[in-house]
Formats: sequence, C-alpha cells, structure tokens
Amino acid sequence: MTLGAVILAGGRGTRFWPLSRRARPKQVLDLTGEGTLLARTLARIAPMVADAQQLVVTGPDMVEAVRAEAGNARVVVEPSGRNTLPAIAWGAWEAGRMGADTVIVLPSDHHVANPEALRAALREAVAVAAGGALVTLGIMPTRAETGFGWIEPGEGGKVRRFVEKPPQAVADALLAGGVHLWNAGMFVFRVETLRAALEKHCPRTAAVLARLDAGAPLADVWGQTDATSLDYGVLEHHDDVRVVALDCGWSDVGSWPALEEVLPTASWGAGVCKEIVEVDASGNLVYAAEKLVALVGVHDLVVVDTPDVVLVARREDAQRLREVLATLDARGLTRYT
Repeated sequence: MTLGAVILAGGRGTRFWPLSRRARPKQVLDLTGEGTLLARTLARIAPMVADAQQLVVTGPDMVEAVRAEAGNARVVVEPSGRNTLPAIAWGAWEAGRMGADTVIVLPSDHHVANPEALRAALREAVAVAAGGALVTLGIMPTRAETGFGWIEPGEGGKVRRFVEKPPQAVADALLAGGVHLWNAGMFVFRVETLRAALEKHCPRTAAVLARLDAGAPLADVWGQTDATSLDYGVLEHHDDVRVVALDCGWSDVGSWPALEEVLPTASWGAGVCKEIVEVDASGNLVYAAEKLVALVGVHDLVVVDTPDVVLVARREDAQRLREVLATLDARGLTRYT
C-alpha cells in the first residue's frame, strides 16, 4: 500500500477577515505563534506520508502564498472553486498518478493539540478503508455546537446518518445522547473506492476523471464537475461509509470567537497583542500583534487590527463578516477583501 495525502487549501477563510484575505487566506496565517496552519497540517502527517505523496489543492488567487508554506509538498491549482467534491476527486486522481492507492484528505486550516492521537485515528481509518469503505473521522464533541454537521455511528462503525448543522435544541439532545460525533471534513479511502462511488453517485465528475485519464486538459473539463461537497454528493448516499472516532484537541478555528480555544486567556478575554491595558473589560477577543490596545468598559467584543483595516464587532455578530465582504465587493473596494 502507498499512502498519499490531499490537503484542501482553497478556502478564503472569510470568517477571519480582515486578517484573512484572497491573496493571504487563513491557512497561511500563523494565528498562534506556532507556525502557519498549513505548515502544521503537513508536519502532522509527515510521519505517515512521504513529502513526494503530499498534495496541496488550492485556488489561483492564493497559490503563491500557499506554495510559500507547503514545503516539499506538491501544490496543484484548481481552475475555480467548486466546493470540496471536485477538489477531492481531482486531488485523489492526481495522488493516484503519483503512485498512491489510498488517500488521506484533510483541511489545511484546523488546529490539533495532540497530533499523535490524530495519526492513530488515521492509521485506524486506513485499515478500515482497505476493506472497501469510505471513511470519515468524527470528532468527540465537547459542546452542543450548531455550526458543525454531526455524524451518528451505527453498528461496526458504519455511519447511520449525517445530521446537518442542527438547531440548538437538537444539538443539545445530540450532545446529551453521548453517541454522535462532529463532522470535521477528514476522510480516508482507496482511490479506486472513491472512483467507483463517483460513478454511482456523481457520474458527471466520474466522467471528468475519465476524460483526464484520456489526456483532456483540466481547464476544459473542470466546469463539468459536480459543484457540491463530498458529504452531499457521495457520503450521504453511499452504502458503506464508516466513521472512526477522534479525540485530539481539535478545533476548526472557524471564526474569531473560536480562536479563544487556542489563544492565551486573561481577565479581559483572550488574544494576541503587543501590549494591553484594560479597565472594566471582559469576554473580549483581541488580535493586534503590532499595537497597544486599551479596553475600557467594553465586554464581549472582537477587535482585530491589520495595517489597513480595523474590525470591531460584538462576539455574537462575528459570523456576519460575509456581509461586510459582500458590501466591500459591491462598492468596488476589493483591495480590502
């Protein structure tokens, strides 16, 4: 068996604006002072996957920034963003051309406190995938999260169902039940297993891979792929999807408030700043690496400083940054996005 890795690095990280931009997205940021998220992702799989079998899939707007953090991994560029299914299908096809028969798929922008626990779960998933299953890793939940999909395991680790981002009452019940896992977008499968599943569930994308086999240029066929996620396009319909539980100190670091899980905490909240002065302040998230920040009588704010943009938002509104970006685009202020 030859193991390859497909690292998904095409997202913009809009919920980390203004630090994350088109040309320098979240995955190439060093948010904790321990290295960029992409570099740390590649380092975590290095004991399992040789550099020559590591493949990073990214977009044209961010390719230079991604290459700078990808080390010896091979960086490939999708012509346009079409969700995770085309990126994973093409990445697996490329990995197969590089000699891999089994592929690990990981996001490039997550935090893992215990890398060895992740590798142990991946090794288990590789063994399960050898039997012909598509395997997903499910995170042991720590809260009733409504922003993640959930996975319900069944007998023998077979996935009974996927639960899309639930309302709070449902999330409370899922957590209390002690059975369900978070869907973290991590997968393991044999290349031939995925191709067979695509032929069954996403024949348009399977046909694209066949045309690539025949020598068609990627740009000519990319628009014919199914613009959907692997979960929606394949996993929710496939008859043999397994889940391996994972407890590794995981965070998707998906928004500014989520960064509190991995940053230093203090009486005023959490964050990174050159210096801070606080008077009657609490629950704030601050990112201002080059400035002194004074917090006076404010609570539950997100404050982010960059050379050309300052963000101030209530924590409860930190998920609304897409509205800001849409407004900037509409006004022709794309230099800030």
